[in-house]
Amino acid sequence: MATERKALLILHGKQAQNEEVRAAVLALRERGWQLAVRLTWEGGDAARLVQEALAAGYPTLIAGGGDGTLREVAEAMALARSEASLALLPLGTANDFCRAAGIPLLPAEALALLECEPRPIDLGEVDGQLFLNMATGGFGSRVTANTSEELKKLLGGAAYFLTGLSRFAEVHSAFGRFGGPGFAWEGDFLALGIGNGRQAGGGHVLCPQAQVDDGLLDVCIVPASQDVVGTLGTLLSGGILGLEAVSVSARLPWLEVEAPEGLDINLDGEPLESRHLRFAARPGALRVHLPDSSPLLGGGAGGVPAA
Repeated sequence: MATERKALLILHGKQAQNEEVRAAVLALRERGWQLAVRLTWEGGDAARLVQEALAAGYPTLIAGGGDGTLREVAEAMALARSEASLALLPLGTANDFCRAAGIPLLPAEALALLECEPRPIDLGEVDGQLFLNMATGGFGSRVTANTSEELKKLLGGAAYFLTGLSRFAEVHSAFGRFGGPGFAWEGDFLALGIGNGRQAGGGHVLCPQAQVDDGLLDVCIVPASQDVVGTLGTLLSGGILGLEAVSVSARLPWLEVEAPEGLDINLDGEPLESRHLRFAARPGALRVHLPDSSPLLGGGAGGVPAA
């Protein structure tokens, strides 16, 4: 239980009129929580609101929005080395981290996790930026970046899959060198996932065994093959067995990636481009309210939740 029933909700501005969120907030207040709400309007607002909340002494923050909003709040709290805890309110299209973590998608049920004891979890780090869920590169990151807001509203996570199918003709492999403790691989690859969480791009599981409290990042590389369409078809529709059939995997505390021609990376929605990147796990960087049975916890139920 939280020592003080006081929290601040940092809510993505698009959700200002969400009646389910409003009802969930009112229900918490009726149960004795002092719950304030602040809205984001533009880039940088989430980090600023985190700083203001911490300065005001809030013991718990809530991030309400999509994966990008959750990442921004988590990053700002970790960089501040805050002892405050974080609750997650998934309100995006994909909600990849929350789905994998077993966090309910209904606002009232998600906010009920405030009653659970927060647990220390890892974050991923690359070039000074932190991420909560996953860094993706290659084909997967381009699909995420090019899926329209209209299609996401209409189809939800399936929009990413349909965008992927429609972009097969544009797929090009990239060359990369990968190295970490006891691991080395180089060659042409189609997709890359470096996960603190397990899935990205609207439900595509790339790191099925990832845990958020093991001090490690899970790495998935999909090498290029002669049959590009077949490989990506297996990856996108074959589930875990399909992933294992076409990928190289590792679990590492850090990973260096060298891509002479440059590599486009997506960090929970934040684009990043570089020729040389060093990824690392930042163990126990943040205390987060997760279900006791979360598959992402070392003591959790395990397995891979449905997308």
